[in-house]
Amino acid sequence: MKHTYSALPLEHMLVVPQWQGSSAVDARRLVAGAHWLSALLPAVRRTFVSVDADPAPDRDGVRQLDVLTRTLAASRQALEGWGEAALFTVGGDCGVELAPIAHAVGRHGDRLAVVWFDAHPDLNTPDSSPSGGFHGMVLRTVLGQGPAALLPPPGQRLSAERLVLAGVRSIDPAEQRFIDSARIRRVSVDRLDEPSALVAAVAETGATHVYIHIDLDVLDPEQFTALSFPEPEGLSPARLRAALCALTDAFPLAGLGITEHAPAPGPEADGDPAGNDRVLREIFAGVSVG
Repeated sequence: MKHTYSALPLEHMLVVPQWQGSSAVDARRLVAGAHWLSALLPAVRRTFVSVDADPAPDRDGVRQLDVLTRTLAASRQALEGWGEAALFTVGGDCGVELAPIAHAVGRHGDRLAVVWFDAHPDLNTPDSSPSGGFHGMVLRTVLGQGPAALLPPPGQRLSAERLVLAGVRSIDPAEQRFIDSARIRRVSVDRLDEPSALVAAVAETGATHVYIHIDLDVLDPEQFTALSFPEPEGLSPARLRAALCALTDAFPLAGLGITEHAPAPGPEADGDPAGNDRVLREIFAGVSVG
């Protein structure tokens, strides 16, 4: 039997307030964003992953690589013995998804598809990245082609055939070449007018379960402002909610990650903090989780 998100809090939330994967000038806002999401969204219990507060030197073409490596190890440890419950992760930058997605791939293998809701495909490598920020390399690393220190074990790497990009609209040239060569499925913002297009794309992968990644910059910045890297012409909250409901009605949910919430500090936080909270509640109300 299906249950709605609003009616049934998820059993267990992993909270990873990591900012070091971001290349934003104000990346530390992501720490507050992770805690904000944790308090806003329902969960029976929460596990907080400790993240180093201080920056670290850049290494091997990746900013803050040593901190990212330690956070990844701590996240993997936190997921040991997680059991059968769906993974629910909040960050932090997109790099917090490494351990949860690898864990889900390890459980479900080729039965798992990942739907990547994001304004950016995050498919750079250290050699192609214009910034060195790992949040632009996360998905390439999930596929087994990222920095060696952050690669998932071979049995926990996602196949490009099981990946669907959703709402992506800002793509670097090297990323576009990789998308084309790997024939990665992509559902544009316009096509998401009909959630059935996304469900069909996932069905084409042959998957039976779905892991959903949400970088909040997939949203249109005119309707949600707490973003580090806003891109115009994004999804409306209603269209994102409809897509999530359609996916979780069609496939069992293996995991859900929400990242890149960047509320501004101070009393004028993003001009309308209450409005941003309302948007988040509206998006995740009605999403089937069981």
